[in-house]
Amino acid sequence: MLESTPLINQLLIAMPAMRDPNFARGVAFVCQHGDDGAMGLMINRLSEYRLGDVLAQMNMQSDIPGVIDAPVLIGGPVQPERGFVLHSPSGEWESSFSISDRISVTTSRDILLAIAAGHGPRHAVVALGYSGWSAGQLEQELCDNHWLTAPAAERVLFETPLEDRWEASAALVGVNLIQLASYAGHA
Repeated sequence: MLESTPLINQLLIAMPAMRDPNFARGVAFVCQHGDDGAMGLMINRLSEYRLGDVLAQMNMQSDIPGVIDAPVLIGGPVQPERGFVLHSPSGEWESSFSISDRISVTTSRDILLAIAAGHGPRHAVVALGYSGWSAGQLEQELCDNHWLTAPAAERVLFETPLEDRWEASAALVGVNLIQLASYAGHA
């Protein structure tokens, strides 16, 4: 595992004033953060695809209804053709990165084959694309009050309905986003 920074394994919660349509009312899980920038996956943006569609595009199939109908998320605007599986750790995967002892991200086919066969991780979220920030960009966005941060919670990542994840993420740190103004300032 890479050296941990304070933003790895954190949720970035878009503040109400966020106007970028890629991130408005969005929640991103930070997978990597360092001197070169940051990478994360949006966890509350539904794509038009179901997992069965993705499997079919990769010449895989499943006869498990829960797998075929599983939602696929939009991980972010960067490389939307690239797939990521955010999951609870289990199994040995070809291309997997441990974010914490409770959460990993994998980009190899073998995890999709296991999920299709019903032998994948207990909890898994499939996302297409990712969110990326250049060196210093995320730190500046935090200073500009674009994001609220909260420690990642598995229940939010894997169990909370997509439409509730924005408010549920903020609630982890005691914030009710609906009560916040849609503008920010500095004293």
